[in-house]
Amino acid sequence: MTHMLKLMPLAAIVATAWSAHAQVLGGTSTSTSTSTSPLDKVLAILEVVPPPADDPMLDASGNVMYDSSGKPMSDPKENFHQVTPFQFDPDHTWLVQSAWLNGTGCPTGPFAGEPCLTNDSKDQHNEGLLLAKTGPTANNAAAIAELKKVRGTAVTSLGYDIRKPISTVDIRGSHCGAGAPRFNLVTSTGEIIFIGCNSPPPTTQGPVSEGWLRLEWKMAPVTVERIFILFDEGQDTGGPDFFGAAFLDNVMVNGQMVGSGPTNAR
Repeated sequence: MTHMLKLMPLAAIVATAWSAHAQVLGGTSTSTSTSTSPLDKVLAILEVVPPPADDPMLDASGNVMYDSSGKPMSDPKENFHQVTPFQFDPDHTWLVQSAWLNGTGCPTGPFAGEPCLTNDSKDQHNEGLLLAKTGPTANNAAAIAELKKVRGTAVTSLGYDIRKPISTVDIRGSHCGAGAPRFNLVTSTGEIIFIGCNSPPPTTQGPVSEGWLRLEWKMAPVTVERIFILFDEGQDTGGPDFFGAAFLDNVMVNGQMVGSGPTNAR
């Protein structure tokens, strides 16, 4: 059974978290080592980062369709199809990065050696999702990727491929700690659920290519508003490694896979 950490309802604590972060998020803070809890960080992100916009519904001629108020209509048949990277760095540390990069994903093609068992068919350049935090964990910064078009989904499984041999506790390859990379789920009832790379342990894990593992967590259905992958453990956090970085690929929600996406590498 998958054990997940459920925290108090978002509405009950968002005011406190926002008060604590107001100066930092407003750009007036000069501190570069503001330590925050994982929960505080999630709440701060929710305050300043709006959910990704849905793709508009198109008519038979390819034109955007609008509702009676003049707003673009979203396609009700559209489902999870994109993972969008960005950085949470209110103190301007310049020590975090989140980006899809060519040539860094679970390998495919004639030169792959041991090709990835399955992958996103839209990925034509072996893209991988880099999540990195250089320096200490205490810095108020995180590498993040948000999953698009998940609102209202009853999630029963989540997963991804990670560049790491043997198992999640192997010291080689990407960082895979109790807290990063982690899924953060915001539920329809306002709860926040954390699922770390090795806490709780994946329901299943196994090799999909040389040096790559596929991790999957199964759970009782939970309806979500938003899902993030968040990386906020720096080079001083073990469990079992001290890399401060991870390469992911083929992010999965209920078996639907996304292995490529936009980059804003800076």
